[in-house]
Amino acid sequence: MELKAVLFTLGTAFVLAIIMGPLIIPLLRRLKFGQQVREDGPKAHLKKQGTPTMGGTIILLALTLAALQFADKTMELFVLLVATLGYGLVGFLDDYIKIAFKRSLGLTAKQKLIGQLLVSAIVCVMLVTMNHPTTISIPYFDITFNIGWLYFPVMAILMLGASNAVNFTDGLDGLLAGTSAIAFGAYTIIAMHVSQPETAIFSAAMVGAVLGFLVFNAHPARVFMGDTGSLGIGGGLVAVAILTKAELLLAVIGIVFLVEILSVVIQVVSFKTRGKRVFKMSPIHHHFELSGWSEWRVVITFWSVGLVAALLALYINEVL
Repeated sequence: MELKAVLFTLGTAFVLAIIMGPLIIPLLRRLKFGQQVREDGPKAHLKKQGTPTMGGTIILLALTLAALQFADKTMELFVLLVATLGYGLVGFLDDYIKIAFKRSLGLTAKQKLIGQLLVSAIVCVMLVTMNHPTTISIPYFDITFNIGWLYFPVMAILMLGASNAVNFTDGLDGLLAGTSAIAFGAYTIIAMHVSQPETAIFSAAMVGAVLGFLVFNAHPARVFMGDTGSLGIGGGLVAVAILTKAELLLAVIGIVFLVEILSVVIQVVSFKTRGKRVFKMSPIHHHFELSGWSEWRVVITFWSVGLVAALLALYINEVL
């Protein structure tokens, strides 16, 4: 596959996001689709109240247009789009309820879970129809084992967990946009390495879309992606990992997302069992904020960790 095609797709998605920003952000403001800030969150975030949210629509539109323009219309591409747009739709409903009822919580946990599992089930059915291999490989050690039909429920659970991990990461200006660009960049290289052109094109389109969005989302953010963007990004990231058969590498490439969700789990378990909190606040990026770090310092640090992890994953996968 030609590198030029991948770079052209990335550039197109970036330009589309840049064009859409000045069109969609004022519209979100006029519709009063403003962010509802958590009352128990860092006090510094109160000034973000009312900042336009649901900006994930910019990412999803730029991604979809670029991917459909440059990738072949194969089942692989449709799996990626269903996973991304399906999870994005769940996030959209969550965002809309927050805005309509002016509260920091949208869908109930049960409603969100049902929606995510439904999308995961559709993706798994699509994988079955295309005879997707049910093997899982341990990178670097060249060990592969077949888990048969169990592969699909395991992947559904992975989609659920990883999408929520990505969602937890979206808490600071530019944090998720930057880390997800790095993660999809790594998977773009892996997809090219294993000759998966549609997956490489899709991943490159996502990189371009989130970087274009980052222009408006960098501190101080003019728009937030909301669950529309974060859940969509999470669903797409797992789908890319599945199609490239680099499922386990997601734990390395997405180390920032993994740490974020683990910090929440640890905090909840510790408080319920011991009545004590491990972190000043979870997810962990808020812990560093409350420890005196500036928002930009936290973001740059997490980006750096994500970049090092991505390079390590490419080395483990013998791409570098």
